[in-house]
Amino acid sequence: MSDLAYETEHPERWSPEQETEVLQALRPVPRISIQAFCETEAIADPIERAAQDRRMAKAHLKVHMGGIATAIEFYQSAATPNLIILESRSEPKELLSALGKLAEVCDPDTKVVVIGHYNDVWLYRELIRAGISEYVVAPVSMADIISVIAGIFVDPQAAPLGRTIAFTGAKGGVGSSTLAHNLAWAMSRLFESEVLVADLDLPFGTANINFDQDPAQGIAEAVFSPERIDEVYLDRLLAQCAERLSLLAAPSTLDRPYDFDPEAFSQIIDTAQRTAPLVVLDVPHMWTGWSKTTLARADDVVITATPELANLRNAKNLVDTLRKLRPNDGAPKLIINQSGVPKRPEISVDDFADALEITPLAVIPFEPQLFGKAANNGRMLGEMDRNHPIVQTINELAHVLTGRRELKPKKKTGLSALFGRLTRK
Repeated sequence: MSDLAYETEHPERWSPEQETEVLQALRPVPRISIQAFCETEAIADPIERAAQDRRMAKAHLKVHMGGIATAIEFYQSAATPNLIILESRSEPKELLSALGKLAEVCDPDTKVVVIGHYNDVWLYRELIRAGISEYVVAPVSMADIISVIAGIFVDPQAAPLGRTIAFTGAKGGVGSSTLAHNLAWAMSRLFESEVLVADLDLPFGTANINFDQDPAQGIAEAVFSPERIDEVYLDRLLAQCAERLSLLAAPSTLDRPYDFDPEAFSQIIDTAQRTAPLVVLDVPHMWTGWSKTTLARADDVVITATPELANLRNAKNLVDTLRKLRPNDGAPKLIINQSGVPKRPEISVDDFADALEITPLAVIPFEPQLFGKAANNGRMLGEMDRNHPIVQTINELAHVLTGRRELKPKKKTGLSALFGRLTRK
């Protein structure tokens, strides 16, 4: 057991917005085993919710009902995990006595967190002597639990992790990849920050074309050789697209099938985060184990859709699913692209937004000349016409997605009649 003990902030002082801010500042917890022994549902519930958070995706957490006595009996015949979380309503002296008995069946390197119901200075001092990793006074929130675990197992001296922004389309051909690439380019130019683009569409990726690159190696070498992945190896696979923009390109060939398990890209993304402060993930329009995992664990998800019915249905499914997969994060971001195609009937922006209950970050008009010339020349939109209104919109989006500016939400008017038609049986 370690030798640090202190009290966290009481969660009743946190609003939902503040709790979200606390969670967003936390780094992912490493692969550790955690077992919790709770006496009340009020403590078990936030711990179980914490287990579902994306920051805990690598950790294995199991909740048992029953306090310290149950833990002592359990570990008589079971190995202790990396971390034990204990709830106790016992008075201070009884608590210390029970912890002494627990220490007899605990491995020396197991860390212990106690959630107690007594705010007592004497108790804190005694817990320090007992070697408890941390003491938290009930009630606790889900953010408290993750903060406690991260505080113990995440090295504060480690290099900061890059932020991941995953782009995906509600349908194929809606321009998600084009926007992802142009926004990555804009971020690298506007903020003079290193940006890494990972094209995850191995058979049909377009990043190499859009950036006018033909690298001999790329993401395929990484995903098929996971045992070799580290910062040095990843750096060898990167193509330099601009002064501060690098690309992990897709092979864009059909010489083999690209079937992956759900964790196939996790190590690559983790390594990329240690390489650049901004990592843009170009996720193809598909629903597989690995695409679901990638979207669920990204810091931000941006959905691109065009204003028509199939896009609305797919976007609604994506938003609802991601809200369930990421219950402690904000809703996915939405960009409506290719608006105003001549003679094409379209769903109004207000109806589209009301159905999803999301205010779009931007509505980008249909502009085939600008996009077509850029694509055919392997250039970014900003390189073709830096003063074009769409380029200015992309620059604004870059500020919003990196947290440098906030989107001012419009007042919601309720779900549209169109959404009613979608959900009607």
